[in-house]
Amino acid sequence: MTLTGMILELLTGLAVSVEIFVFTLLIALPLGFPIALGRMSRNPLVSGFFRIYISIVRGTPLMLQIIFVYFAPYIFFGMPLSRYPRILAAVLAFGFNYAAYFAEIYRGGMLSIEHGQREAAMALGLDKRQTFFRIILPQTIKRVIPAVGNEVITLVKDTSLAFTIAVTEMFTVAKQLSSANTTMTPLIAAGLFYYIFNYIVAYAMERLERHYSYYSC
Repeated sequence: MTLTGMILELLTGLAVSVEIFVFTLLIALPLGFPIALGRMSRNPLVSGFFRIYISIVRGTPLMLQIIFVYFAPYIFFGMPLSRYPRILAAVLAFGFNYAAYFAEIYRGGMLSIEHGQREAAMALGLDKRQTFFRIILPQTIKRVIPAVGNEVITLVKDTSLAFTIAVTEMFTVAKQLSSANTTMTPLIAAGLFYYIFNYIVAYAMERLERHYSYYSC
């Protein structure tokens, strides 16, 4: 296969990797907030449930979670695997995994806000809902952007784990091409694509961090 053909094949796999990346963020970023709030709940049953959820997600390999999510509908409901798209299983596994990590980042951000600000908001007549959305949430978002950025960059590389259930993302395509053509060129090209992808994401997160920085000029 020519170099041009290999690049076109890799770009097809890259499109799948980008799809997994984008849909994972669409699930994980918003889902992390209710998980964080549940983890901080004063109800011991609620906080205990989310504590266990986060512990399981962070304590088991993402690869194992992908396999579990893919086979769970068949194991528990007898759903034929042919009716369950592999990429959907990958996105759900990534989404629920990263939501747990984002939840802990959000929780740390919310706990870092001084209690006096809540008291001041109450003194101004704001209720708990208004205090959260007008005072706590905006500051939390600003404070967690660097940590969230690190997780987002990690996600770029973790998309390669979708090969576990034979999703033909870029890493899988690169391995197939390398094996079929007995050359390392596809793997090197894939590494370059991952680096460029990661560089773009890192640059975007850095710009976002500067935009919301308290001390930006």
